[in-house]
Amino acid sequence: MREHCTIQLHCQGAWHDVGDVSLFGAPSEGWRARSYSGYAVEWSIAHAGARDAHAFSCQHPVSLEAIVAPHWPVFLIDMLPQGFGREEMLRRIGLRATAGEAADWRLLKAGAGNPIGNLRVKEAAQWLAQNAGPLRGFTDDEVAARSEDFAEYLASHGLFVAGSSGVQGEWPKVLLTRADDGLLYLDHTLEDERAREYFIVKFGRGTDVDLARILCHEAPYMAVARQLGLRVHAPLVFKKRALFIPRFDRVRADGAVVRLAQESIASLTGLPGFGVLPSHEQVCRELIARCCDPQVEVLEYLKRDVANIALRNTDNHARNTAIQRDLDGGVRLTPLFDFAPMYMHPDGIARRIRWESEVGGRPDWSVVVDRVCALADQPKEAVRRRTQAPAVLRREDLLEGLRAMGPALRRIASNGLELGLEAPVLDHLRLGILAQADAVEQLK
Repeated sequence: MREHCTIQLHCQGAWHDVGDVSLFGAPSEGWRARSYSGYAVEWSIAHAGARDAHAFSCQHPVSLEAIVAPHWPVFLIDMLPQGFGREEMLRRIGLRATAGEAADWRLLKAGAGNPIGNLRVKEAAQWLAQNAGPLRGFTDDEVAARSEDFAEYLASHGLFVAGSSGVQGEWPKVLLTRADDGLLYLDHTLEDERAREYFIVKFGRGTDVDLARILCHEAPYMAVARQLGLRVHAPLVFKKRALFIPRFDRVRADGAVVRLAQESIASLTGLPGFGVLPSHEQVCRELIARCCDPQVEVLEYLKRDVANIALRNTDNHARNTAIQRDLDGGVRLTPLFDFAPMYMHPDGIARRIRWESEVGGRPDWSVVVDRVCALADQPKEAVRRRTQAPAVLRREDLLEGLRAMGPALRRIASNGLELGLEAPVLDHLRLGILAQADAVEQLK
């Protein structure tokens, strides 16, 4: 009998069994195991052709057609805990924190019960319900200080418990929800009716000074992003050694909680695993083919890369950018996240995703814009993959949007301290910020 899991999707205030994933390969192969996936017949009929939040993924519209792959479908890999969350979840299910890919299937079926977005693995949700522990709320200060009570509560229930640690990345993180009593609860323990605000809380790691400086600069970096006109959700709040990040995958509407679909650009481009990276051109090709307003989304994507280079956020890997899908057909980039001075990382992280045309890590933005516009001028491919007319990107509008960043970059180079950047950080970044200001202002 093949191993399988049931995929549930949150819609209209309830979880629905919308499909499943079966393994042809051995579970010990981890995410590399061959798989067979498909939507439930009733869901396929009700939402045929949908690529929005009714679907597993933009890559896999709702259909009766089976999804056969030489590995897990990438949307499922998105739900697999990684980094610190993976280590803690492995310990929770009795495996070594260093367990490799052979542990992926067991990890998925216990650790994917409450991930970001509107999908979950049913078996993991059941495991989570059986191991949830008592309901307990904490104040913001108790969480930020990792008070004795809070730390003991986490430790007694598996430390960063499954369902509230399903966020990828190397920093310890928990998903916390503010209830109607003003206290913060582990997200998976609180019913939707009581929920008022949602947070990812990221904690400092060890005693490394550079890692601490990276974490404390995420809030100022988000303020910088807002100055640059990037799509941001809400201000981040840094307290003691904890960063409170308001979540944007859930919204309240008419007194109910709506879960928005979130899909990494690894999933958007169909790239499995954790080391393979798309080029920026590959990402833009998918944005053009999938998003409701390609002109807006491609410009946002270009502006983010200008900002990444100017502010030296080098860790721009395939799960640090994502798209958001709603239940009304909307597909767009999420608000910005994981925007930080990663050049300070002690491991010396190089810039990950690059433009195919760049030389020495320095894109020529005029060439980039030309190449991106050429991607949109592929009507056969666009018609095949879209239900609407192929997109045409307006070159001058893209250039105008990039040029508009110039004055904001100059203001940041001069007044970054007012946004919370430390003087040594601003001093280090200033020449690069001004170089990008020159580059975009000279575009023709």
